[in-house]
Amino acid sequence: MVADQLAEIGRGAEEILVESELRERLASGQPLRVKAGFDPTAPDLHLGHTVLINKLRHFQDLGHQVLFLIGDFTGLIGDPSGRNATRPALTEAEIKANAETYAEQIFKILDPERTEICFNSAWMGGMSAADLIGLASRHTVARMLERDDFSKRYKSGRPIAVHEFLYPLVQGYDSVALRADVELGGTDQKFNLLVGRALQQSYGQTPQVVLTMPLLEGLDGIQKMSKSLDNYVGINEPPADMFGKLMSISDDLMWRYFELLSFRPLSEIERLRQQVAQGTNPRDIKFELAMELVDRFHGAGAGQRAMDGFVRQFAEHETPDDIDEFEFEAPEGRLGIANLLRQARLVSSNSEAFRMIDQGAVRIDGERVADRGLELASGTTHIYQVGRRRFARVTLA
Repeated sequence: MVADQLAEIGRGAEEILVESELRERLASGQPLRVKAGFDPTAPDLHLGHTVLINKLRHFQDLGHQVLFLIGDFTGLIGDPSGRNATRPALTEAEIKANAETYAEQIFKILDPERTEICFNSAWMGGMSAADLIGLASRHTVARMLERDDFSKRYKSGRPIAVHEFLYPLVQGYDSVALRADVELGGTDQKFNLLVGRALQQSYGQTPQVVLTMPLLEGLDGIQKMSKSLDNYVGINEPPADMFGKLMSISDDLMWRYFELLSFRPLSEIERLRQQVAQGTNPRDIKFELAMELVDRFHGAGAGQRAMDGFVRQFAEHETPDDIDEFEFEAPEGRLGIANLLRQARLVSSNSEAFRMIDQGAVRIDGERVADRGLELASGTTHIYQVGRRRFARVTLA
C-alpha cells in the first residue's frame, strides 16, 4: 500500500518535497533510484551519519534501489553548508583513504544487493572547463545568495570563494548523472538538494523528490553530532565504548535517538514511553536502545555482553585492578576538580575537564559530578573516573 510506504518513508523526516510527487512514483510500482551523497571528510562514520543511511535502508526494505554516492570530487571543493568561513579542502590521498573505509562500514546497515556505490569523480573528473562553465550557466548568483550561509557571509563582509558556488552545482549535477528519483540529505543540505531538482528540470529530466532528515544531536544534547566537538558515537568504536556513550545521553534525548536510530516500530517505541510514564526506570529502556545499536554494528549478542560489562563496572562500581595511584598537596586544604583531574593525567587540560563534566563523564567513587567548581578537601582519598576507561585513586594531603 502506498500509504504504508509513505508512513515508513516519512518516519523521522523533516520535509518531503514534493510529497504528492513521491506518492505518484510509489503508486507506479517501479523501483525508485534513491540517492544520498557523503563526502569522505573523515575515515569513520558516526551515528549522526547513520540517520540518512537508516532511511536508505527503509527504502531498500520497500524494494527500491539505493545510490550511495561518495563525493570524492566534491570533497576536493569542500562543502560550505552551514559554514561561516571557507572549508579547507581535502587532498586526493585523504579522500581516497577515507572513501575506502566508507564502502566497508555502510554494509553494516545497507543491503549490498540493492546498493550501488558511486563516485562523482566518474563524471566530474572528465568534465572539461567548457562543460563546467556550461553547468555554471544554468544557475544564477542571485539564487546562490538565497542560501542562508552564503547570505550571512555576504552581508557581513566575510569572503565567499568562487569555487564554493560550484559545490551545490556539482552536487546537483550528480542527480542528473544518476537520474535520481529521490535524494536524501540533512536539513542543512536542503538548498543543495533543491539545486539538484532544478538542474534535472534544466536537463529535461523529471525532478527528484527531496527528503530532508533532521541533524542528530550529539551526546551533549545540544550541538549536532560531530567528531570535532567530541560528542559523537563512532560506529566502529568498541562495543563497550559505544554502549557506555549511549548510556550517558539524557532521558529526553533517548527518545530522539529511538526515533532516528532504532529500527523498532513506532508503536513499540510508544509502548516503551508508556512504560516510563508508568514508573519504569528510563535507564532500563536506555539499555534496550544501547543493546540494539551495539548488536547492529558488532553482531548479535555484543549488546548483551556490553551491558553485562557496563553493569559490573558502573552499577556495581567495579574498577580495574591496575588503577593508577597519586598523592597531591591541596593548597590551603582544597583542590579544584579540574586541576585534580589534570594532575592525575585523566584529562589533558582544564578545558577538557570542564567539557567532560558537562557531558556527565566524570565520576567520584561512582557518583557523577555536575559541578565545574567542585573542590576536594585534603585528607581524603577517592577514585576518580573520566569516561569509561580512565581511572585514578587520588589522595589529597
